[in-house]
Amino acid sequence: MDQNLFEDFSPVSTKLWKQKIQFELNGADYNETLIWNSPEEIKVKPFYDREDLSKKLHVTTKASQFRICQNIFVFDLEKSIKKALDSLNRGAESIRFTIPESTIDVAKILEKLPLERIVIYFHFNFLSIDFVKKIDAIAKEKKATIYCILDPIGQLAKEGNWYNTPEKNNFDALNILTKETKSISFISINSGLYQNAGATIVQQIAYSLAHANEYFNRITTINNPIVFQISVGSNYFFEIAKLRAFRILFNIIAKEYNHNLDCHLLVTPTKRNKTIYDYNVNMLRTTTECMGAILGGANAIANLPYDSLYHKDNEFGDRIARNQLLILKNESYFDKVDNPADGSYYIESLTQQLAEKSLILFKNLETNGGFLKQLNEGVIKRKIQESADAEQNLFDSGKETLLGTNKHPNPNDRMKGDLELFPFVKIKPRKTLITPIIEKRLAEKLEQERLSNE
Repeated sequence: MDQNLFEDFSPVSTKLWKQKIQFELNGADYNETLIWNSPEEIKVKPFYDREDLSKKLHVTTKASQFRICQNIFVFDLEKSIKKALDSLNRGAESIRFTIPESTIDVAKILEKLPLERIVIYFHFNFLSIDFVKKIDAIAKEKKATIYCILDPIGQLAKEGNWYNTPEKNNFDALNILTKETKSISFISINSGLYQNAGATIVQQIAYSLAHANEYFNRITTINNPIVFQISVGSNYFFEIAKLRAFRILFNIIAKEYNHNLDCHLLVTPTKRNKTIYDYNVNMLRTTTECMGAILGGANAIANLPYDSLYHKDNEFGDRIARNQLLILKNESYFDKVDNPADGSYYIESLTQQLAEKSLILFKNLETNGGFLKQLNEGVIKRKIQESADAEQNLFDSGKETLLGTNKHPNPNDRMKGDLELFPFVKIKPRKTLITPIIEKRLAEKLEQERLSNE
């Protein structure tokens, strides 16, 4: 028997809610006291209801299908294989191998892995047609799901130069791969670069989509899902909405090219808000960020170990990072409901506003020659730097806080003797075609001052 449990209660309008809140404020101004403006120029209200939705959004997010991904940098082949098998035994469901050079024996890496039940990502520091074709042959033979993460435009944005290839240009190499590989995906977008460099959420979405649009225009046929490597911050509801807006806008744009496959979101917590002092707080940050990634619809999540800024890869840090995701999946039941954000007026409103603002910026980019043109002219870097500087000023003034760093720091913390890695921006003098986009953490300047005084 269907029964409306709320039929005895009359609906309360937005106007009545605001009047009640205004009464409780005892004369304080509603707009000044309770509404705050985000870096994306979205005015966040104290409450939302059905009047805030002009239309119902259609986005499918499958939280039940997200995979726990383990990052492995392949330096020693045998150790990397052993680490992959151990990670899978301890709860990982996919592996992202970073391959530094084309001499690595990729067949040996895959030989002992249970390819029938896991997903493999290969992140390259080079572009080699023959290397990718080897992987394609293995994928075809073993019916494996493999994503080769190739992003020449992202390489240009991050390093200032294209991949060095025998072909005339990087797009020629991708077009050859399109014709000669059938069993793998190989086009990727490094969206995380923009987030870690300080871009606003609207910029992240718009730049990533314009970045993808360059491939749609230059690659003759794209038959497989495009992988977006996305970084998420700790603005919880905004990040959930960001991933949902990503899917909505990507599908709109992709259909213009008769590309009907959904994008594949490989998500990692941001480095931008991570710290070396009071480093255990990083676990709280990454937990919130992984939660947002799941609810936003990530296909796979590669968590960031709490000590990744200053320690080399280590078993303890990797295990804790993996266990955070295992707890969210197996003990917190985050994988039990698909489309978990549906029906939240706040998240639906944020998704709609972020999508609308990002689409406007995307159209502006295309009107002015497209992403690659503006990247080469330095416009993209300048716009991101302006956003990063604004956020840095908020952090420096204490308006944006990182607990344990610029608020309630522990003066007894000592880190100088524990730095296995250099945790700050590295300057590498080299000749580049463009000035690269630089990833930088908010706490770097403050941390350097503290280290110098230890």
